[in-house]
Amino acid sequence: MTDHQGWQPLELSPASVGATASAEGLAAYLSSTTDLDALLVKEKALVFRDFRVTEDTLEPIMDGLLPNRLAYVHGNSPRTKVGRNVYTSTEYPPEFTISMHNELSYAHQWPARLLFFCATAPETGGATPVVDARLWLESLDDDVREAYAGGVRYTQNLHDGFGLGKSWQDTFETDDRAEVEEFLAATEATWQWRRDGGLRITQQRPATTRHPVTGDEVWFNQSDQWHPAALGDDTAAELAKVMPADELPQSVSFADGSPIPADHVIQVRDRALAAAVDVNWRQGDLLLIDNVLVGHGRRPFTGPRRVLVAMSN
Repeated sequence: MTDHQGWQPLELSPASVGATASAEGLAAYLSSTTDLDALLVKEKALVFRDFRVTEDTLEPIMDGLLPNRLAYVHGNSPRTKVGRNVYTSTEYPPEFTISMHNELSYAHQWPARLLFFCATAPETGGATPVVDARLWLESLDDDVREAYAGGVRYTQNLHDGFGLGKSWQDTFETDDRAEVEEFLAATEATWQWRRDGGLRITQQRPATTRHPVTGDEVWFNQSDQWHPAALGDDTAAELAKVMPADELPQSVSFADGSPIPADHVIQVRDRALAAAVDVNWRQGDLLLIDNVLVGHGRRPFTGPRRVLVAMSN
């Protein structure tokens, strides 16, 4: 699959919605409109541009777009919390591409919506690519889809403050083991506290899901991001020398424990990136996506880039 079959996020501007070109104008539009939910499901992703939103004027906009803002609990990517359930986007080095994924698709529950805000646009690159997750599923070879039919098994090894990857304290935003266990008990996960203070979590999840409104079946797992093959040949080979796959900070297999072939996860990764549409950032832009219907990622960039993210159910 080499194109996005004509799909694009819908761009909304002050002129198109009849609002003033200001954060106050956008907030007034959001408080008066009654069809935003239906519009998001129809269009899958919305870009709000030229409303002159700043980080200082962002809060009422988020209140209008995210009715129940969620904490990034059990998230596996490195972020910094900068406000009330507001985070920096994934803090990977700028030269790397972040492959397409639906946020927290490996978890028992995931956000319905994601909101991105561009506080500082990069000098070059740094787009947030988005992909129609239904087309992503359809783009995969039949044998790959069939191999994933039984679902996947995710394994996390979270350290106690020192080690490779994230700590369990950062992952769950607490240092109380009882709170972590209460959270995990409701997620159908199994877990084990290790003698070094770390935490090992195993979860089995389906590889696809259906949108609760449209009924569309979509690709909905992060096997390519959790698989050592996605790290690149050299990195994967070096890690394999020092630890087995199931001791990595995160790893994945098919649900029955059998290994996922490297060529499967590479196909999953590459077909999505090829089908993606880039949202190129300008300062003050906002991007709202339906997290089931749309996957997202990040292109490499140069210069400072500050994109904030928040989510809701």
